[in-house]
Amino acid sequence: MAAVDGGEVDHLAGERATAQFDVDAMKVAWAGSRHAVEVNDRMARLVASDPVFRKDTRTMLSRKELFKDTLKKAAHAWKRIVELRLTEEEANLLRLYVDQPGYVDLHWGMFVPAIKGQGTEEQQKKWVPMAYKFQIIGCYAQTELGHGSNVQGLETTATFDPNTDEFVMHSPTLTSSKWWPGGLGKASTHAVVYARLITQGKDYGIHGFIVQLRSLDDHSPLPGITLGDIGGKFGSGAYNSMDNGVLRFDHVRIPRDQMLMRLSQVTREGKYVHSDVPKQLLYGTMVYVRQTIVADASKALSRAVCIAVRYSAIRKQFGSQAGGPETQVLNYKTQQSRLFPLLASAYAYRFVGEWLKWLYTDVMQKLEAKDYSTLPEAHACTAGLKSVTTSATADAIEECRKLCGGHGYLNSSGLPELFAVYVPACTYEGDNVVLLLQVARFLMKTVSQLASGKQPVGTTAYMGNIQYLMQCKSAVNTAEDWLNPAAIKEVFEARALRMAVNCAQNISKAPSQEEGFSELSPDLLESAVAHVQLIIVTKFIEKLQQDIIGHGVKEQLQNLCNIYALFLLHKHLGDFLSTGCITPKQGALANEQLGRLYAQVRPNAVALVDAFDYTDHYLSSVLGRYDGDVYPALYAEAWKDPLNETVVPDGYQEHLRPLLKQQLKLSRL
Repeated sequence: MAAVDGGEVDHLAGERATAQFDVDAMKVAWAGSRHAVEVNDRMARLVASDPVFRKDTRTMLSRKELFKDTLKKAAHAWKRIVELRLTEEEANLLRLYVDQPGYVDLHWGMFVPAIKGQGTEEQQKKWVPMAYKFQIIGCYAQTELGHGSNVQGLETTATFDPNTDEFVMHSPTLTSSKWWPGGLGKASTHAVVYARLITQGKDYGIHGFIVQLRSLDDHSPLPGITLGDIGGKFGSGAYNSMDNGVLRFDHVRIPRDQMLMRLSQVTREGKYVHSDVPKQLLYGTMVYVRQTIVADASKALSRAVCIAVRYSAIRKQFGSQAGGPETQVLNYKTQQSRLFPLLASAYAYRFVGEWLKWLYTDVMQKLEAKDYSTLPEAHACTAGLKSVTTSATADAIEECRKLCGGHGYLNSSGLPELFAVYVPACTYEGDNVVLLLQVARFLMKTVSQLASGKQPVGTTAYMGNIQYLMQCKSAVNTAEDWLNPAAIKEVFEARALRMAVNCAQNISKAPSQEEGFSELSPDLLESAVAHVQLIIVTKFIEKLQQDIIGHGVKEQLQNLCNIYALFLLHKHLGDFLSTGCITPKQGALANEQLGRLYAQVRPNAVALVDAFDYTDHYLSSVLGRYDGDVYPALYAEAWKDPLNETVVPDGYQEHLRPLLKQQLKLSRL
């Protein structure tokens, strides 16, 4: 943003003047290209300048008002997309900057990709154009009241009736009710429903079906279908704008051709047939969805960090000498040691998300070439990154709230709503613990294959260097040695491999492999986290090996990369010490270097969050304003609350006045 976004006076001008790098060039490094910077800026400003998209009173709305507001914004966004003839890239960014969860998220993010990924060409030609024109609104109905992560345990049935050439959709138990799908509660007309396919008396497991739920004339539920919203959720505003729904079927009939038949079909006679299309194609959609989740983690984390850094630079507390000014909170080492690793994490997640976009393209190319060799590794890698980045981001947003002191607890700080709207990412699209256990299972298999000479691929390639990594000792002798990327990478590789090998050895001692896996699951989780953290560190280091343009940009990114890695080393010091990767003295040297890196980031902190290029509208925080004019904004925001519409509160006559009068009489006794 070239101009000050908040007011006429820039209270953070002094901070920005100390930056030791080209901020515009850093924006390009963050966004990925100059084109990305320009299109992001254009769409962000388009949304910020439109009064329909205002959101400063969102947390004060009732649930009904909030949902109606969401419908209005979604319709207006679509109107603007059509009027301005926006590209798909621009339309996606416009919806991002509207920044209000709603049915369109699941329509575009899950319903359409499911039909594209699992539907035949004929089915895609029929359904996708209607979805693209919003002639129908779709959602993704998989999770049930009784089953989430265990998809194979879903209870909804789709039984084929050869007499009518139809599937009969049914919810046989209360726990088979579809529960949680976004957009299902009130908005969607259709859903991709996942159910147990039963034909000729045999259960063929979970398959997808396109089911119409509501009338296209008056939006009422069709016969045999029970629909509703599952109720209010955590926080004010936040994810309550989404109509997460409940769905039950009572023997609802759909045509046979509404089964998604790209991978398998049921014939007119009821015979179940596998198609020529390999089931591995589903990996492509999964990698795509998880890649977007990691990208969303960097967005949410960077928003929280932007707010906390700017406010920490404005806020002064203690340290006044002889009546002089107090100390900026950002100058306290305790604030830096909590905040700067989060700033580094935001950049780390951004760059690993960029790499995941490449991985998605690579996976799709290999699928088309019928090369499935790297798919298990891609599955494990994306599962682990989804888990680690979302858990860390949820924790980091809450930490940023605490870093902003008492004012961070106000809705107007933007942080409570940001936390509430983000935290479900830890459980949707795979519970984070379950995903890490999947990663651990893959790591155990990879370790077991090392003895046979099978070379690991992709992000597990380092395991092929087992002879060296199992016995190497870090060569770090001084704090400066920890600035060497090779030294950092080696200890992270050694830690990840040794933890995986230790787990594999302990599992082999158990009565059975499954029993050992269950007993050692806490250790396996830590092993999986170590592997994923290595991936993130490695991708950050690889980013720095690219041609990065702009004065001082590479130096700042190098500092952030080192902070990210050394902070993890400090946080997980027990892992590095217990596996013999480093000595206690080397651990102390890493911590010493970490303190020096914080000092180097300090004069650049505000400029580093400016590089995210977020408008005040998107941040939606009085504490994170671009101009830093925090206190007048806080004061003005307080008076917008409905409680301040009257000077004397409603309920005074009925409840306060009698109480006060009673106390007055008692005091005369």
